[in-house]
Amino acid sequence: MSRKQQLHRPGPQPGPPADDTGCAILHVDMDAFYVSVELLERPDLRGRPVIVGGAGTRGVVSAASYEARTFGVHSAMPMSRARRLCPAAVVLPVSPGKYARVSAAVFEIFRSVTPLVEPLSLDEAFLDVAGAVRRLGRPAHIARMIREQVHAQQGITCSVGVAGTKFVAKLASTRCKPDGLLVVPADGVEDFLHPLPVAALWGVGERTEQTLTRLGLRTVGQLAQVPLATLQRELGTASGAHLHELSWGRDPRRVEPHTPDKSIGAEETFDTDIDDPEVIRRELLRLAERVGARLRASGNAGRTVSVKLRMADFKTITRARTLREPTDLARVIYITACELYEGAGLERVRLRLVGVRVENLGPAGEAPRQLALDEPETGWREAERAIDRVADRFGRGAVRPAALVRPADGRGPRDGGDDRR
Repeated sequence: MSRKQQLHRPGPQPGPPADDTGCAILHVDMDAFYVSVELLERPDLRGRPVIVGGAGTRGVVSAASYEARTFGVHSAMPMSRARRLCPAAVVLPVSPGKYARVSAAVFEIFRSVTPLVEPLSLDEAFLDVAGAVRRLGRPAHIARMIREQVHAQQGITCSVGVAGTKFVAKLASTRCKPDGLLVVPADGVEDFLHPLPVAALWGVGERTEQTLTRLGLRTVGQLAQVPLATLQRELGTASGAHLHELSWGRDPRRVEPHTPDKSIGAEETFDTDIDDPEVIRRELLRLAERVGARLRASGNAGRTVSVKLRMADFKTITRARTLREPTDLARVIYITACELYEGAGLERVRLRLVGVRVENLGPAGEAPRQLALDEPETGWREAERAIDRVADRFGRGAVRPAALVRPADGRGPRDGGDDRR
C-alpha cells in the first residue's frame, strides 16, 4: 500500500491519516451482508463457514462468510460445488424480507448524513458528502462515523472507500474488506490504480481481459501507457476510450440520488422439472408471500403483477396484469399469479422455473385504500403485517400458509432468486 493511502481498521492507526482533500465520494459496502444479518440471530455460528442460499440440487450461493470464502466459495456458485469445496459449512436459507428491513435501517443512516445517496443494491451505495463536511467534518471522519453507527445500531460491519470519484471509491472499499476504511488521496490515485490487474477496471470481462492479455497488458498501469488509438482499434471506439479514462482514474459520473425500485420479484428453479399444477400453484403462493413481504418492508405497493414461466427446454414466457389499485398483499398477488399461470395454458407442461413480480411501484401510503377481493375490514392486511412482525423476531418460515408447511412431494425448489430493479 502506498504511503499516501491509509487503511483504517478498528483500534489505533499508525501514522498520520491520509489526505482526504477533494475526496467527497464514499462507497459503503456491507460485509457479507446476508450472512451478517443471519448471524445476528445465530451468534453461535460466528467464526464458522456459513453459506446463505438454496440447498437444492440446482441451488446457488447468495452469500458466503469470509471463513467460507477461504475455501473458494463465492456468490452465484452452484451450491453443489460450494458444498464440495467446504463440506463443513452451515447452509442457511435466504430471508429476503429480513435483509430488506436491515437495509432500510442502514440507508436511513446514510441519508442522515447526506441526501445524495445512490443505492447500488440492498447492501451498498455511493454517497456524496461534500455538502456535509462543514456540519460533520472531513470525509474520512464521516466515513468512520457511518461505520460506527451501522455497527452500533444494526450489529453488522461495513467497509468504506473514500476517493474523488465513484470508480476509485468502489475499488477502495473492495480493497479494505472486511471491516475497513481506505482513503485514496487525489494525488495518490495513480499509485493506487496502476499496480492493480486490468480485471479491476469496470467493463473488463473475460473476453476483454483475454484481448488485453494477448497484448501483454496485465496491469492497469501497463494499459494506461498504451495510446488511446491503439486501445480503440483493439477494443472498439467506446470501450477503448472508457478503459483509457478509467486507467487514469478519470470518472466524471456524479452520485445520483435514490431512484425508486421499478419492480420487486422472486423466482425459483425446481430441483426437477414439474408438470403438476398443484405444485406450481404452491410455489406461486410461496413466491407471492415473499414478494408481498418485501413490498411491505420497502414501503411500496404495485399495480402490475407478472409471472415468469420457464419450460424444460428453457423457453420462457411472461404474463402480466395491471390491477385497479396498487397492492402489497400476498393474497392478491397469489390469486392474480394463479390466474395468469392458468391463462398461459401451461398447466400440463413441464416447468423448470417460475417467478412472480410486482411492477409499477409507488409509496404504499399514497396508494388508494380499498378492500380487495372480499377482504373484511380486519383481515388479510392485518394478518400479513402480523406475520411480518413474527418474521422479524423469529425468522422467515416461523408462520406460513398451511399449503407450504409440508410439500405434497419431494420435488421442492431451491431457495433464492429474489431481486429488485
